[in-house]
Amino acid sequence: MAEAPYDSSAEVDKLYDLGERLAEAKDKSQHAGDYLNIIKAAKEGSVKVKQLAAQLIPKFFKYFPSFSQQALDRLIDFCEDDVLGVRVQAIRGLPLLCKENPENLSKIVDVLAQLLLAGENVERDAVHKALMSLLQQDIKTSLTVLFKFIGNADEPSNDEIIREKVLFFIRDKVFPLKSELLKPQEQMERHITDLIKKSLQDVTGAEFIMFMNFLRSLSLFGRNAPVERVQELVEIIEEQADLDAAFIVSDGDHIDRLISCLHMALPLFMRGASSSRFLIYLNKHILPVFDKLPEKRKVDLLKNLAECAPCATPQDSRQLLPPVVQLLRKHMVRRKVDEINFIYIECLLYVFHSLAHKTPNATNSLCGYKIVTGQPSDRLGEDFSEYYKDFSERLRTTEDLTKAMVKKLTQGMSEHNKAMTAAKTDEEKDIIKTKKQNSTIALRTCNNILSMIQPLHSTLPSFIGAEKINLSWKDARNPSAPSTAPVSGTKRAAANSNDHSTRTLKRGRGGRGVRHQLVGKALEGLYRGGRAARGWGGRGRGRGRGRAFW
Repeated sequence: MAEAPYDSSAEVDKLYDLGERLAEAKDKSQHAGDYLNIIKAAKEGSVKVKQLAAQLIPKFFKYFPSFSQQALDRLIDFCEDDVLGVRVQAIRGLPLLCKENPENLSKIVDVLAQLLLAGENVERDAVHKALMSLLQQDIKTSLTVLFKFIGNADEPSNDEIIREKVLFFIRDKVFPLKSELLKPQEQMERHITDLIKKSLQDVTGAEFIMFMNFLRSLSLFGRNAPVERVQELVEIIEEQADLDAAFIVSDGDHIDRLISCLHMALPLFMRGASSSRFLIYLNKHILPVFDKLPEKRKVDLLKNLAECAPCATPQDSRQLLPPVVQLLRKHMVRRKVDEINFIYIECLLYVFHSLAHKTPNATNSLCGYKIVTGQPSDRLGEDFSEYYKDFSERLRTTEDLTKAMVKKLTQGMSEHNKAMTAAKTDEEKDIIKTKKQNSTIALRTCNNILSMIQPLHSTLPSFIGAEKINLSWKDARNPSAPSTAPVSGTKRAAANSNDHSTRTLKRGRGGRGVRHQLVGKALEGLYRGGRAARGWGGRGRGRGRGRAFW
């Protein structure tokens, strides 16, 4: 015989009665049995029973502390229910369990963070609102729990998918509301800074940029921040750049990370932070093996070095000049039959001028100049005439080749203008427009080279300060996209431990070049990208366990 269909109306009516009795009672503690019956009835009840219980449990939660654990467990069970309406109702009720019982907040934030995996929009929105409510109630505790899901070297994240969802939530919901949430401001900005610094021990390149952009937006590191705080940001970047690690030419990830971190630190150097560690590392590890680096990384490195050079101290300048002059000698050729790379020369001459401007007599023994400062380092009693002869010859040859290139580029611009007039389709016009932009950048490069060579012909040269030369790429309106290189890496190792105070939910729901034979390759570097960080891909930071950073 068929079993009669289950009628839940009686159970629903019973719950309504229990709820009304509790609402009307002046001394609710005398009705503990009614509250316990609500919790028990919800265990095996129908959908309507569960939804009603999910409303009643948080409503009267504060009056029955002896049943707090049972009530919390039942509401968390509802968060894993198969029915969307039950889940959403339970999620909305979770923050209410913390208003009078703040000791529950850590566990509930932990549960809600796991529920960020929700696939339904209405459910995900409920989770976001619940988390925002708890962040407003106790920002310090809530952030601390959320950042545990991001992990660090000592406590790695257990779940990559949850980690990513938490990161997205922090980026999209928390960071934009920092002025409202981070109160008291200085104390909470320091707290989130410390949390981020711990998490940066194990991040991808994109995550690092996200966090650094946020830190720079804080008042703690704002425009009026003392140099010590600006230096703190530089030290974070230095840590990511692995400046304590030995450099291996074949380690593409490290050179990409180094270049990207150097570029990220440039604005901070302009604010008074020290560039010494970067410059020392470049001098010791990178410039000596410059010619062994991948071709597409050389331009990036030289551009960033050029922008960094004006911030060098006199001591760093003296140490860095020898390898820079050595590279200049290599790339400023003596014979016109040789090829030259104009962007290399622009960068190196700019670095040379910037460094020599701060320690001019260091060029005596390097280039054969005769600059007198009255210091023993002038070395005026020594004969460096051969160095001067060689350097001067290279300057003249480079100057001649550059003037020839200017003439060709100017002629080419005239041809581009004619071609633009004759172009019929938008596609043809776009191609010509790109060629004109590239030629314009190339002309800036060549003109900068000529401006920097002219004052170097004398045995008593003048060195141009950084403010007198505007580097060619800094004016480019539409620079080419940065080069990308695939970087291999290993996945982050997953930890097996789990905090005993948290509860892991059982299931989650859920992108006409110049043909002259002498300069055919000379402009290659001009049109490559070279400013933005690249390869922000997979995981494996190269510190044993980490993420593939860049």
